[in-house]
Amino acid sequence: MATITECRRALDTLSDNLARSEGDLRGAAALDRTLSCHVTDLDTTFTGRLADGRIRVEDTLAGPPPAKAQIRLAMTGDDLLAMVDGGLNFAKAWASGRVRLEAGFRDLVRLRSLL
Repeated sequence: MATITECRRALDTLSDNLARSEGDLRGAAALDRTLSCHVTDLDTTFTGRLADGRIRVEDTLAGPPPAKAQIRLAMTGDDLLAMVDGGLNFAKAWASGRVRLEAGFRDLVRLRSLL
C-alpha cells in the first residue's frame, strides 16, 4: 500500500510532467482551478490549485475534502502511483470507476486531452 509521502511525491511528479507538456496538453494544464485529490485507502486529501500548468499542493488533510474543489479526484494511493508511473491508463481507470474525476463540464472538456 502506498504511503502519504509516496502519494505526495507522485503529485509532484505529475506536476512536473504537466509543466513540461506542450501543445494541447499544455493548454489543458493551463487552467486555474482549485483541486483536491482524495486518496481513499489512506483517507487523506491533498488540496491546492492547478495553475500555470502545475499542481500546487497547499495542504494535506485527514479525511475527505472539507470543501468542494473545482476539480476533484479520488482514487487509491496505489492507483495514483501507477497512473503517474505509466502503469495505469487514466481513461480506463476512470471509465471502470477505479478513479473518480469530478469537475464542471467545460473543465472536463479541457481536461480530456490530458487523459
